[in-house]
Order: sequence, then structure tokens, then C-alpha cells
Amino acid sequence: MATNILMPALSPTMTEGTLARWLKKEGEQVKAGDIIAEIETDKATMEVEAVDEGILGKIVVAGGTAGVKVNDVIAVLVEAGESADAAPAAKPAPAAATPKTEAPPATPAPAPAAAPAAAPAASGSRVIASPLARRMAEQAGLDLAGIAGSGPNGRIVKADVDAALAKGPAAKPAPAAAAPAPAPAAAPAAAPAPKPAAPAITTPHTAVPNSTMRKVIARRLSESKQTVPHFYVSMDIEIDALLKLRSQLNATSPKDGPGAFKLSVNDLVIKAAAVTLRRFPNVNATWTDDAIIQYHDVDISVAVSIPDGLITPIVRKADQKGLAAISNEMKDLAARAKSGKLKPEEFQGGGFSISNMGMYGVRDFAAIINPPQAGILAVSAGEQRPVVKNGALAIATVMTCTLSVDHRVVDGALAAEWIQAFKKIVEEPLSLML
Repeated sequence: MATNILMPALSPTMTEGTLARWLKKEGEQVKAGDIIAEIETDKATMEVEAVDEGILGKIVVAGGTAGVKVNDVIAVLVEAGESADAAPAAKPAPAAATPKTEAPPATPAPAPAAAPAAAPAASGSRVIASPLARRMAEQAGLDLAGIAGSGPNGRIVKADVDAALAKGPAAKPAPAAAAPAPAPAAAPAAAPAPKPAAPAITTPHTAVPNSTMRKVIARRLSESKQTVPHFYVSMDIEIDALLKLRSQLNATSPKDGPGAFKLSVNDLVIKAAAVTLRRFPNVNATWTDDAIIQYHDVDISVAVSIPDGLITPIVRKADQKGLAAISNEMKDLAARAKSGKLKPEEFQGGGFSISNMGMYGVRDFAAIINPPQAGILAVSAGEQRPVVKNGALAIATVMTCTLSVDHRVVDGALAAEWIQAFKKIVEEPLSLML
């Protein structure tokens, strides 16, 4: 029987995306697990796997189409000799019904930006299964709630139903739930207020369409500034000792091979921030109305600039990793971020962020918090400045760091203590080797 292939939700914030290209053509055989298309989401370009097998009978949405809504029909999968016109009409479903993403095992924060934990085959009262698997189970009288799914995110696919049938008759299936009584008709909603008209632009200009990522960045940062009570603490930090340690360690690295590394200042900043967060777990946290969630792992999101905006790949358990490991991992994450090849779990989550604009020569800036996190550290350029030491004027390499925090989670004294401890670690960096 013909089966609709729907636009999947590949990230928690995704409501629409661009179907970049098809990797299968009409008439080609498709097996479960085959990569059939590439989709540009609000975060990156991701590959989409088939969850059923059959023949790609019809491509409904052409490659390169933007603004495809989650759960819209994008193609039809058929069996041999079957017409694609026999596919059932698509039914609306919640956007998050069949996400392909998995989250890290850390406790998720109940906020839109946090990645949801991987769900089992049954999510509450809903069993996640492919349309073909549902039809087969209905015809055989099987209860899908008793079948373990082997598809993405625990989804039940045809092979799972075949395996259940091969085991012989199972326990009596649970009776179908009675159809819910129709809800009373809601009163007509008030007409939404008209959006303000865009300003008339009469001068010569070029209109650059907003990408999906740029729209999401605009929405999330606006929500952050409007709903999160930011406040900021800054300190000037001398980094001459840090630069000396970096130079000494890089001199010990092999020129090539698996043990080679080349530390950047940012690598040492990540490690220093991770060590500080381990000492102040109440900064490595998220606000909710019921409780402040304090994360057990120190997972640091690091802002990386990409053509459409920015993305924050995560160095997980950064406090437990050596400098060389952090450096090599960060280089790999940044390279794959710029080519759009990050996996969802590599940029979703995290308990704290770092934004470093030192490479641009920026002297001082304050970063916007990345919800649901409670803090982000803005790192500026190291530059030689006059300082007073022992009552005499001297020259030191100084960088200004600004900690932005959510005041609901972090009070002023705590923020000051955190950045003071961070400053001490950076100025006495040998502690990073312990």
C-alpha cells in the first residue's frame, strides 16, 4: 500500500525547512536506513533516513524548495506495481511527533532550546510507528504498544512487525481507546491585530531573503532579551602566563600524527571556564518555574560563525578533558559546523556558552544568553595595556571578559565570585594541567 513520506522535524525548534536535494530518484528502490534526502533546518543541513522500504513512486516536493512545513507530504513510497496515487491523504500531526534527533543523556531543561531526550516507541499515549507498520499490525491484530521499535528514535517499522509476527500470537491486544467526545465549539477568536506595514524604502537597495537559520536566530535572541533578565560583570584578565604556557605546550607537540595538537587561546579559555563551572555548579544551570536545574556534566557550547549566522557546537564534559583533546575536538566541531555536517546531539543542549571575538580585535562586548542556559562568557582580544604592579607602571597582555547571566539563577555576588575565580585560573594557568 502506498505510504506518504512526511517532512520530518529534525530539531526541537524546527517548524519548516528547505528540502535541499533528493538523493533518490523516482522509481528507485528504497530500503529502511537509506539516506533519501538532505534537509536544511534552522541549525544545519541534515540527512534524512528512510524508515520503510519500497519504491520511491512520486516526489511531491522538488529539491531546492524552501519553507516546507513539518509533516507536509514530500514524497510517496509504493510497493512494486502500485500507483503513487493510492497514497492516503496526509493527516496533520504535532510537529514533534517523529523527530529524528537524539539528545545527550544529561537531564534536559524544560525549555524550547533544550534537546528532548530520545523517546521510546510509545510517547505517552502515542505509539510512534510508520504507516506501513500500523496497517500491518491492525491487520494482524497486534498491539503496537508491546513491540519494541528499531527505527530512528524508537520508531516501529515493518521489520519490527514482521519479527513480532514470526514469534507467533501475542497476548490479547489492548482494546482500542474510545474516541474522545467532540469538544464544544470554541467561541470565535478575536481577529489578530494587523502587523505594522514594512517601511517604504525608496532608495536603491538589495533585499536578501532571510534563511531559516536567520529567522530562528532573530526569534530566539529577541525572546532571550525580552524574557531573560540579563546582567553583566566584566574583568580585565592578564594572559601573559597563559600565552607562555600555550607556547611551551605547543612546542612539545609532534609535527603530525594522532598525537599532534596546536592549542589556541580559546582552547585554554574553554578549559578554564569548565574548571570554574565545576567549582560553581549553581552557574551551570537553567531556570524553570518549579526549580533551578543544575547540570551534573560541564557541557560548554562554543559559538562558531558560519555563512548564515552562528551555531554552538558543544564540548561535552570539558572539565574532564585534557587541553589537547579539547583543542582537537573543537577544531573538528568547528570544521563540520561550517560545512553543515554536525549531528543534532553535537549542537543541542549544553549548560553554558562561550563567545570569543578576540580574533577580530574586539576590545570589549557583552553576549546575549543562549536559552535555556543561565550564562555566557564574552571573550575579547588580548592586547598590551599599561597596568600598575607594585606601585609602578608596567605593560601586560590583557583581555576583557564579560559574563552575562540570568539574574533569576545567578545573583550579583555569585557572578562576581565566578568571574573572579575564572580570572585567577587564567592568570595562574598551571592549575589547568592538574
